[in-house]
Amino acid sequence: MIVRKKIIGALVIAIATALLGGNVMAQESLVKTGEHHYESLSFLKAIDAFEAALKKKGLTDQQKLAAKIKLADSYSKVKDTQNAERVYADIIKTSGELSGENTIICLKYAQTLASNGKYREAQEMYDKYTRKVEDDPRGKGFSKLYNDVSVLSKNATCYKVDYLSINTNAADFSPSYYKNGLVFVSNRYNTVGVRRVFNWNETPFLDLFFLDDVSAIGGQPAGLGTGSTELKTSRKRSSRSGGVVGSDEYTAPTANDSRTLGSYGGLNVMAGMGYGDRPVTESERFSGSINSKYHEGPAAFFKDASRVIFTRNNFNNGKIKRSSDGINKLKLYIGEAAKDGWKNIKELPFNSDEYSTGHPALSPDEKLLFFASDMPGGFGGTDIYVSRYDGSSWSAPINLGKSVNTKGNEMFPFVDEKGNLYFSSDGHAGLGDLDIFFVQMDGTSSKGRTINLGSPINSSKDDFGIVTDALRKSGYFSSNRKRGGADDDIYKFDRECEIKEGCDLIIAIYDAETKMPLDNAKIVYEDKDGSIKEKLSDADGSVKLEGLDQDVEFVFRTTRDGYSANTVSYSTKDCDNEASRLEIPMSRPKTGTDSTSSAQKGYAGETPTQSKQTTSGSNTNTAGANTCIIKGRVMAQSTNKPLDKVLVTLRNECDGSTQTATTDASGNYAFTVAEGCDYTIEGSKDNLGSKGKRIRKLNCKKGDVTADVFMFGTGDIVQVDNIYFDYGKCNLRPDARAELDKLVTMMRKYPKMRIELRAHTDSRSESDFNQKISEGRAKASANYLFKRGISRSRVEYAGYGETMPVNGCVDGVECTEEQHAQNRRTEIKILQMN
Repeated sequence: MIVRKKIIGALVIAIATALLGGNVMAQESLVKTGEHHYESLSFLKAIDAFEAALKKKGLTDQQKLAAKIKLADSYSKVKDTQNAERVYADIIKTSGELSGENTIICLKYAQTLASNGKYREAQEMYDKYTRKVEDDPRGKGFSKLYNDVSVLSKNATCYKVDYLSINTNAADFSPSYYKNGLVFVSNRYNTVGVRRVFNWNETPFLDLFFLDDVSAIGGQPAGLGTGSTELKTSRKRSSRSGGVVGSDEYTAPTANDSRTLGSYGGLNVMAGMGYGDRPVTESERFSGSINSKYHEGPAAFFKDASRVIFTRNNFNNGKIKRSSDGINKLKLYIGEAAKDGWKNIKELPFNSDEYSTGHPALSPDEKLLFFASDMPGGFGGTDIYVSRYDGSSWSAPINLGKSVNTKGNEMFPFVDEKGNLYFSSDGHAGLGDLDIFFVQMDGTSSKGRTINLGSPINSSKDDFGIVTDALRKSGYFSSNRKRGGADDDIYKFDRECEIKEGCDLIIAIYDAETKMPLDNAKIVYEDKDGSIKEKLSDADGSVKLEGLDQDVEFVFRTTRDGYSANTVSYSTKDCDNEASRLEIPMSRPKTGTDSTSSAQKGYAGETPTQSKQTTSGSNTNTAGANTCIIKGRVMAQSTNKPLDKVLVTLRNECDGSTQTATTDASGNYAFTVAEGCDYTIEGSKDNLGSKGKRIRKLNCKKGDVTADVFMFGTGDIVQVDNIYFDYGKCNLRPDARAELDKLVTMMRKYPKMRIELRAHTDSRSESDFNQKISEGRAKASANYLFKRGISRSRVEYAGYGETMPVNGCVDGVECTEEQHAQNRRTEIKILQMN
């Protein structure tokens, strides 16, 4: 019997082992299949394989992480940002601190969050990425913008944007002017017989289509020549029936199907929420001599319609070529107009089998060709280049440099009739994915700043492929904002009012002594044209100046009754999309002469714990007055360790005089002072700050006074006095404002300091309620700082509800009211000191 049990037991173990081993082998096989499809750029198939593998047990943590990274990237490649966010969030949550080559996950997650309109969360992830990769300006640039993304909506009401009737539920994008119409790119079903698809996302290959008269969609002819070239076209419509939103080849319905940032004006922006495959306005398939069985992309036409430059896969004369790593790259081709199509189709000389070139755009004189390429030597993924054409040959391409190109991707250039450049980028700070930017050009060199066109031209999704006039009064562009995914559509825009351009500046005027804002202060400055401008500060001490000319040195003279005038210079050379801030302190006129009394010099050097002191300010005579000593230690807040070589300043509030001392190795300082006055004590040391101490109406009869000072630095948590709110509400009470004014003072004292304002609750009430109320209170507190002139780029805010108690008072634990009060607190986390 025992033997039989052993045999049965062994058999069970063997079967279980075989099943487990088979399960592991099956999982590893799925992972290998996913990796194969991923390397082959078949991302939809890769997604299926990785998802199946991750649902089973048996993979190691390292295998899971590798599979998740490729899965998230695959979702990103097919523009399924909702699922990409889900997978990236799981990676961040379960994989601990990412380092090395996996640090890029933080950047990709931030980009995905922005694409889904979650700017606050994206900002936090960009900050995390910046701390890991300090030399990548994308982290700082996007984080700064996301402090106040509304700056990109200041011209939103000037534009009317319409969805065009030429669109289908396939991809339609990158319009270019041709004769009186538009040529654009589409992968709509346009042929009969065998359906060929692109492995990347299982969609048909791209071809060029032609709308011969833009008046059919409410546009104006571009007047790009009057050539009589005939086109070989096909007017066959797709036989597929119309579908509903979300039933296209790429995506299920998402939150992006509703109105989003970037959808402004126009009757047709969200019209046809059930539009389908069949366009309302029919377009012709462009010449068969250009369209091949592979991708044809954006094109640019010479004004007389005699020649075209277009993008195509590396395929010509029936031959396909691949790079050394097996990829069929994109190339630029030029063709000449013929009676029945296009002839003499040739490659441009700077093409290569090893990298891609595409997205052509011609300058007004047709001597410069701008294009996108990932050729070696660039700044990032794809850069914008320019080549000069002398009528017969092309020069070597020139990279447009770091003012245009970034570590991200720049592509889809367009040049207006003034020679100025438009392009799309995911490397310059924007609303998410590709945004459209503008920069003035002087031939092949950019001049001035690169400007984000803002909403509604840009959205949180891909926006690209713009064509417009020199004044940007009307034009067309492409976007996938309607349904996300790879489902691009063409939109028409019209500008109906003057747009606000130039540099924006917010000036904060405050009392140099109290740090409080000053209203009714007058600012006088000279504009670029020589005219004198005057502005008055509002109740928050702020003056907002919009549309200042770039690269100008302004001189602002500030006056107010009871204060000395102050004159400050400011240059708009390096302004960007976010409003800059300038703080101007104002002081009351001082009376009397500065001198130093002998009594104030006392005590220095009298004991080992005392440090050298100096004094300044008005004459203060302590002779005959009761004196005593204010002493203490200066320590690091995070460790309580003493700090040496800290400059300690003691200010006598009776007469404004000051004394200074430097701490010794034990962090000690000491001053001899007269009784009866208020005193403030501050510590100063590189990369550190202090809240300081205040001693009111010093009474020397009680003996010497001990006042320890704590210094904080980057990463420290500093608790501020309670900022009170009424129960269940987020509006600031008057006593809360008084405490926040102290924080305003501290931030003005340390102008480079950046903080996170953190609000906490106790554990009473439901956790969801506590979380929501803490977030609202943190936001209300931050908005108060902004109104007091503190830059949004310096303040982050977050509510943590009941999740971070400082004691054991959690749900189910009985605590006193005092213990609960300890958890109802407001803190600031120091993100940066210098």
